[in-house]
Amino acid sequence: MDLKGKRIGAAVTGSFCTFEQIERQFLALVQAGAFVYPIFSKNVQTIDSRFGDTREFINRITNLTGNEPILTIEEAEPIGPSASLDILLIAPCTGNTLAKLACGITDTPVLMAAKAHLRNLRPLVLSISTNDALGASLKNIGLLMNTKNIYFVPFGQDNPVKKPNSMIARTHLIPETLEEALEGRQIQPVIRT
Repeated sequence: MDLKGKRIGAAVTGSFCTFEQIERQFLALVQAGAFVYPIFSKNVQTIDSRFGDTREFINRITNLTGNEPILTIEEAEPIGPSASLDILLIAPCTGNTLAKLACGITDTPVLMAAKAHLRNLRPLVLSISTNDALGASLKNIGLLMNTKNIYFVPFGQDNPVKKPNSMIARTHLIPETLEEALEGRQIQPVIRT
Protein backbone atom coordinates (compact mmCIF):
# COMPACT_ATOMS: atom_id res chain seq x y z
CA MET A 1 0.00 0.00 0.00
CA ASP A 2 1.12 3.51 -0.81
CA LEU A 3 1.08 6.14 1.98
CA LYS A 4 0.41 8.96 -0.48
CA GLY A 5 -2.65 10.92 0.60
CA LYS A 6 -3.03 9.00 3.88
CA ARG A 7 -3.87 11.04 6.96
CA ILE A 8 -1.40 9.98 9.64
CA GLY A 9 -1.54 11.13 13.24
CA ALA A 10 2.03 11.37 14.56
CA ALA A 11 1.90 11.30 18.36
CA VAL A 12 5.11 11.90 20.31
CA THR A 13 5.79 10.94 23.93
CA GLY A 14 8.83 11.60 26.09
CA SER A 15 11.58 9.22 25.03
CA PHE A 16 13.76 12.21 24.20
CA CYS A 17 16.78 10.16 23.07
CA THR A 18 14.82 8.94 20.02
CA PHE A 19 13.59 12.32 18.76
CA GLU A 20 16.24 12.61 16.05
CA GLN A 21 15.28 9.20 14.62
CA ILE A 22 11.57 10.00 14.84
CA GLU A 23 12.02 13.33 13.08
CA ARG A 24 13.72 11.55 10.16
CA GLN A 25 10.77 9.16 9.87
CA PHE A 26 8.20 11.96 9.96
CA LEU A 27 10.13 13.56 7.09
CA ALA A 28 10.01 10.25 5.19
CA LEU A 29 6.22 10.12 5.64
CA VAL A 30 5.82 13.68 4.35
CA GLN A 31 8.10 12.90 1.41
CA ALA A 32 5.95 9.82 0.65
CA GLY A 33 2.99 12.18 0.21
CA ALA A 34 1.23 11.51 3.50
CA PHE A 35 -0.55 14.23 5.47
CA VAL A 36 1.06 14.14 8.91
CA TYR A 37 -0.69 15.65 11.94
CA PRO A 38 1.55 16.03 15.02
CA ILE A 39 0.32 15.38 18.55
CA PHE A 40 2.55 16.02 21.58
CA SER A 41 2.29 14.77 25.15
CA LYS A 42 2.51 17.28 28.00
CA ASN A 43 5.98 15.97 28.90
CA VAL A 44 7.22 16.63 25.38
CA GLN A 45 5.79 20.13 25.59
CA THR A 46 7.35 21.01 28.93
CA ILE A 47 10.55 19.03 29.61
CA ASP A 48 13.88 20.01 28.13
CA SER A 49 16.56 17.34 28.31
CA ARG A 50 20.19 16.76 27.43
CA PHE A 51 18.90 15.81 23.97
CA GLY A 52 17.69 19.33 23.22
CA ASP A 53 15.06 21.99 23.63
CA THR A 54 11.58 20.53 23.16
CA ARG A 55 10.12 23.83 21.91
CA GLU A 56 12.62 23.75 19.04
CA PHE A 57 11.71 20.12 18.33
CA ILE A 58 7.98 20.92 18.29
CA ASN A 59 8.60 23.87 15.96
CA ARG A 60 10.67 21.71 13.59
CA ILE A 61 7.98 19.01 13.45
CA THR A 62 5.25 21.62 12.96
CA ASN A 63 7.17 23.21 10.07
CA LEU A 64 8.03 19.81 8.60
CA THR A 65 4.43 18.62 8.55
CA GLY A 66 2.80 21.95 7.73
CA ASN A 67 0.11 21.21 10.34
CA GLU A 68 -0.47 22.81 13.71
CA PRO A 69 0.11 20.34 16.55
CA ILE A 70 -2.52 18.96 18.87
CA LEU A 71 -1.40 19.97 22.36
CA THR A 72 -4.37 19.34 24.68
CA ILE A 73 -6.83 16.60 25.53
CA GLU A 74 -9.64 18.86 24.31
CA GLU A 75 -7.96 19.26 20.91
CA ALA A 76 -7.42 15.48 20.60
CA GLU A 77 -10.97 14.38 21.45
CA PRO A 78 -12.55 15.35 18.08
CA ILE A 79 -10.31 12.82 16.31
CA GLY A 80 -12.96 10.24 17.20
CA PRO A 81 -16.21 11.87 16.06
CA SER A 82 -14.59 13.38 12.96
CA ALA A 83 -12.78 10.14 11.99
CA SER A 84 -10.07 12.49 10.75
CA LEU A 85 -7.16 10.01 10.64
CA ASP A 86 -6.56 6.92 8.55
CA ILE A 87 -3.92 5.69 11.00
CA LEU A 88 -2.30 6.88 14.23
CA LEU A 89 1.36 6.36 15.10
CA ILE A 90 2.75 6.83 18.61
CA ALA A 91 6.48 7.32 18.16
CA PRO A 92 8.23 7.09 20.47
CA CYS A 93 5.86 5.18 22.74
CA THR A 94 7.24 5.11 26.28
CA GLY A 95 6.65 2.45 28.92
CA ASN A 96 4.44 4.96 30.75
CA THR A 97 2.27 5.43 27.66
CA LEU A 98 2.14 1.65 27.07
CA ALA A 99 0.92 1.11 30.65
CA LYS A 100 -1.75 3.78 30.45
CA LEU A 101 -2.93 2.58 27.04
CA ALA A 102 -3.15 -1.01 28.31
CA CYS A 103 -5.20 0.15 31.31
CA GLY A 104 -7.50 2.53 29.42
CA ILE A 105 -6.14 5.69 31.05
CA THR A 106 -6.70 8.86 29.03
CA ASP A 107 -4.85 11.70 30.74
CA THR A 108 -2.65 13.12 27.95
CA PRO A 109 -3.31 14.46 24.44
CA VAL A 110 -1.59 11.37 22.98
CA LEU A 111 -3.73 8.93 24.97
CA MET A 112 -6.92 10.81 24.13
CA ALA A 113 -5.95 10.73 20.45
CA ALA A 114 -5.40 6.96 20.69
CA LYS A 115 -8.71 6.36 22.47
CA ALA A 116 -10.61 8.60 20.05
CA HIS A 117 -8.96 6.98 17.03
CA LEU A 118 -9.49 3.39 18.18
CA ARG A 119 -13.23 3.96 18.61
CA ASN A 120 -13.37 4.14 14.80
CA LEU A 121 -11.76 0.67 14.53
CA ARG A 122 -8.79 2.15 12.71
CA PRO A 123 -5.14 1.08 13.16
CA LEU A 124 -2.91 2.35 15.94
CA VAL A 125 0.84 1.73 15.51
CA LEU A 126 3.22 1.77 18.48
CA SER A 127 6.94 2.47 18.11
CA ILE A 128 8.18 1.52 21.56
CA SER A 129 11.12 2.95 23.43
CA THR A 130 11.33 1.75 27.01
CA ASN A 131 14.07 0.72 29.43
CA ASP A 132 11.80 -1.90 31.01
CA ALA A 133 10.34 -3.67 27.96
CA LEU A 134 11.60 -7.02 29.27
CA GLY A 135 10.61 -6.09 32.83
CA ALA A 136 7.53 -4.27 34.12
CA SER A 137 6.37 -3.19 30.64
CA LEU A 138 6.40 -6.70 29.17
CA LYS A 139 2.89 -7.50 30.38
CA ASN A 140 1.58 -4.29 28.77
CA ILE A 141 3.33 -5.06 25.48
CA GLY A 142 1.78 -8.55 25.53
CA LEU A 143 -1.68 -7.20 26.29
CA LEU A 144 -1.49 -4.58 23.54
CA MET A 145 -0.10 -7.07 21.01
CA ASN A 146 -3.26 -9.07 21.55
CA THR A 147 -5.56 -6.05 21.15
CA LYS A 148 -7.48 -5.57 17.92
CA ASN A 149 -6.30 -2.71 15.69
CA ILE A 150 -3.01 -2.21 17.56
CA TYR A 151 0.24 -2.92 15.70
CA PHE A 152 3.92 -2.62 16.60
CA VAL A 153 6.91 -1.29 14.74
CA PRO A 154 9.43 -4.17 15.01
CA PHE A 155 11.69 -3.76 18.03
CA GLY A 156 14.67 -5.30 19.79
CA GLN A 157 17.16 -4.82 22.58
CA ASP A 158 19.21 -1.67 22.18
CA ASN A 159 21.94 -2.49 24.70
CA PRO A 160 21.64 -6.03 26.11
CA VAL A 161 24.80 -5.77 28.21
CA LYS A 162 24.28 -2.45 30.01
CA LYS A 163 20.46 -2.27 29.78
CA PRO A 164 19.22 -5.89 29.47
CA ASN A 165 15.52 -4.99 29.85
CA SER A 166 15.58 -2.11 27.37
CA MET A 167 14.02 -2.39 23.91
CA ILE A 168 13.55 0.13 21.13
CA ALA A 169 11.66 0.13 17.86
CA ARG A 170 13.51 -0.16 14.56
CA THR A 171 12.24 3.25 13.49
CA HIS A 172 13.41 2.90 9.89
CA LEU A 173 10.56 0.38 9.56
CA ILE A 174 7.84 2.90 10.47
CA PRO A 175 6.66 3.50 6.88
CA GLU A 176 6.50 -0.22 6.08
CA THR A 177 4.74 -0.94 9.39
CA LEU A 178 2.13 1.72 8.64
CA GLU A 179 1.52 0.27 5.19
CA GLU A 180 0.98 -3.21 6.63
CA ALA A 181 -1.24 -1.94 9.45
CA LEU A 182 -3.45 -0.11 6.96
CA GLU A 183 -4.00 -3.54 5.37
CA GLY A 184 -4.82 -5.04 8.79
CA ARG A 185 -1.52 -6.93 9.12
CA GLN A 186 1.25 -6.91 11.71
CA ILE A 187 4.63 -6.59 10.00
CA GLN A 188 6.81 -9.63 10.68
CA PRO A 189 9.05 -10.50 12.36
CA VAL A 190 8.18 -8.26 15.29
CA ILE A 191 11.34 -8.94 17.29
CA ARG A 192 14.49 -7.91 15.38
CA THR A 193 18.13 -7.52 16.21
